[in-house]
Amino acid sequence: MTMLPDPARFAHVTDWVFDLDNTLYPHHSNLFSQIDVKMTAYVGELLTLPRDDARKLQKELYREYGTTLNGLMARHGIDPDDFLEKVHDIDYSWLVPDPVLGTAIRQLPGRKFIFTNGDRRHAERTARQLGILDHFDDIFDIVAAGLNPKPARQTYEKFAELHAVTGHNAVMFEDLARNLSVPKSLGMTTVLVVPRNFEPTFSEIWERDPANEDDVDFVTDDLAEFLTAIVDVTA
Repeated sequence: MTMLPDPARFAHVTDWVFDLDNTLYPHHSNLFSQIDVKMTAYVGELLTLPRDDARKLQKELYREYGTTLNGLMARHGIDPDDFLEKVHDIDYSWLVPDPVLGTAIRQLPGRKFIFTNGDRRHAERTARQLGILDHFDDIFDIVAAGLNPKPARQTYEKFAELHAVTGHNAVMFEDLARNLSVPKSLGMTTVLVVPRNFEPTFSEIWERDPANEDDVDFVTDDLAEFLTAIVDVTA
């Protein structure tokens, strides 16, 4: 159901900004489900909670603080490095290399960035497994953000200042509509990447953002196809 891009909406773009999890790889790969399970286990071990209680608290922290990590730091003063290392200790072979996506990203005119609430090591491992790491100019991770996750406005502003990104000349790709609200207000073109045929695999009801639909310019369930169409119209 890819909504093919309007050439006029992308011809001016010089900076291409991509979320990582469930955006640069398909939602149905379920890679993030491994991280989600690890986060639940971390909460359970930290607070000596049974799995169901730990998962309930994990989701509560996510909703209230933007990330589980942010919530655990605020409420329990955990070591963020320990958390990031443990929850990203996953099997990246679940991801299938995507040469079509790699070609499309490489051919986009301008700079390309990964902007993630995960850490740099996770982003590098993920992008390397997909075969696309070498096509990016830099990775802006949760550490670079001062551990302040999207959708906090100051995090986007910090990214934009660090890399001299001007909103009007940028486009952002995200799997969560609420993370596109600030980019939209900064003048960026926004693209929401949804599960194939809108069929969620490991998503939760609370991950859907109907209240932010006005912040979305384009929707696609096939990022490679969408970018290939952009390359065709900007070449």
